[in-house]
Amino acid sequence: MKKTYKTFCLIMLSGMLINTSCKKDFKEINTDPNRSAAALPEALLTPSLWDVVTRNNNRALRLTHELMQDHVAVSDGDEVHRYVIRAGESDYMWNNWYLQLTNFKDMYNRANELNNTTFMGIALICDVYVSSLITDTYGDVPYTDASKGREGVYQPRFDRQEEIYKDLFRKLEEANTLLATGNVMTTEQLAYDPLYGRTTGATSATTITNWRKFGNSMYLRLLMRASGRPEANAVAKIKEIVDTNPANYPIFSNNAESAVVRYTMTPPYTSSFYGGRPFDFSGSNGLTEFFVNNLNQWNDPRRTRWATIDGGTYIGIPSGFQRGQVPERRSTYLDALMNEPLLGNIMNYPELQFLLAEAAVKGYIAGSAQTYYETGVVNAITFWGVTPPEDQLQNEFIKWNPEESDDLKMEKIHLQKYYTLFFTDFQQWFEYRRTGHPNLPKGAGLENGGQMPSRLRYPVNVQSLNSANYSAAVAAFGTDDLNTKVWWNK
Repeated sequence: MKKTYKTFCLIMLSGMLINTSCKKDFKEINTDPNRSAAALPEALLTPSLWDVVTRNNNRALRLTHELMQDHVAVSDGDEVHRYVIRAGESDYMWNNWYLQLTNFKDMYNRANELNNTTFMGIALICDVYVSSLITDTYGDVPYTDASKGREGVYQPRFDRQEEIYKDLFRKLEEANTLLATGNVMTTEQLAYDPLYGRTTGATSATTITNWRKFGNSMYLRLLMRASGRPEANAVAKIKEIVDTNPANYPIFSNNAESAVVRYTMTPPYTSSFYGGRPFDFSGSNGLTEFFVNNLNQWNDPRRTRWATIDGGTYIGIPSGFQRGQVPERRSTYLDALMNEPLLGNIMNYPELQFLLAEAAVKGYIAGSAQTYYETGVVNAITFWGVTPPEDQLQNEFIKWNPEESDDLKMEKIHLQKYYTLFFTDFQQWFEYRRTGHPNLPKGAGLENGGQMPSRLRYPVNVQSLNSANYSAAVAAFGTDDLNTKVWWNK
C-alpha cells in the first residue's frame, strides 16, 4: 500500500490523475525546499536540472545508444538493439520529466512574483528543454493541463504536438526577450547555476548571455526538427535568427558556451553512474562495428576518451545479431566515462554548427555549408579536450565535396552529428527519426519488422488513470505503438 501511495503521489506531481487521498499530503510534498512554490527560484534550478540530465544519461545508455548502435548488449534476450522496447520502459522518463517540469514551472512563477526576469527566462528554457523531450519521445502529450494537480486538474487532456511546438517557440521568444534585459545575478545566485554560474570566473553578464545563447541555439534545434512541416513556419524563423536579425538572437559561438552540466566527484553533483559497478556500465555491452569503424577511418582521437583497446586496436561487434549468435565482446566504453564531466551535455556548439550546415545545404540560410560543417568537425573533437589530426578535414571519409548530392552531404553532416550527440539524452534517436541519417546497418536479427521505433508507448498507468483523455489522444494521434510517427516526422 505504501508503494502504491507513493507512486500515485508522483503521478499527481506529473499532472496525472491521482487518488484524492493524496491531496492533503501533496501540500506537504511541495513544502520540500527543492520543490516549494515559496522557494527562491535559483534554489530550484540545480537539483531539478541535475536530476533531468542524470536520468537522461541513464536512458541514453539503456535505450538510445543501443537503438543507435553506439553499443550492443552481449546477451540473447529481448534486446533494444533488435528494436524490442518493453512497455515498462515508458514510465521512468515520463514520471521524472513531468516531476521536474512541475519544478521549472514553479521556478518561473516564483521568479515572476519576485520580478526576476533572469530566472523567469532560465525557467522557460528549462521548461522547453524538458517539454520537448516529452513530446519528441511520445508524441501528443499532456501540456496545457500538465502540472496542475494543485489546481485540481488530475486528468489532463493531451495536446497535439503541433500546438505544443508552437508554444515552445513562444516560450523561447519570451526567454530571449527576458534575458536581453535580465536582472543582475548575485554571487549566491551564480553558485546555484549548474551550467554557467559555477564555472571559474563566471560573471552575471556572461552567465545571462550564455543562457540566452543556449535558449536560441535550442530554438534552432527545435525549428530544424519542425522544418519539414510548412505550418510550423520554421524555415522563415531559422533565416531570421541566422541571417536577417542575428543581433537579436545570439547563439553559441564556441565550445565554452555549450550547455553542459559538468559532473564532479563530490555528491550531490555526480553523474548517473557515480558509485555504480563498471559491469553495469560497460561490462554487459560492447561497442559496435558501426560506432568503432567510423572512428577508425577518421583516425579520431576521441577513441582515446571513449573506448578500450582490444588486441592493440579498437574493434567493434555487429548490432542486430540473430538470437543464438551472441558475438564476443571486444572494445567497450572506458570506465572513466562513468564520472566524465562532459556526459552532462545538453547541447553543444558543434551540434549547432551541424544544424547550420544542414540549413545551408537546404537553402534555409545564406552561409557556407562547408564552413559550418568543418567548424563542427574540428570543434566536436576539441570539445573532448583532444587535438584533431592536422589532415583531419582532408581525410577521404570526412572531406567536404561541393559536387556531391545533397543526400550525401546530409549523410556526412549527420554522421558527424551522431558522435557529437554521444550520451546526449535521446537526440541521436530523434535526429535519425527526422532525417534517416546516419545510414545504420541492419542486422539479420532485427524485430519490429526491421523498422526503427518512432516513439515510446504511453505509460500503462496513463491508460488506467486518465483513460478518457488517453482514448481521445489515441483517436487523434494514432495507434499507441512504437511505429506511429509523431507530427514533425509525418
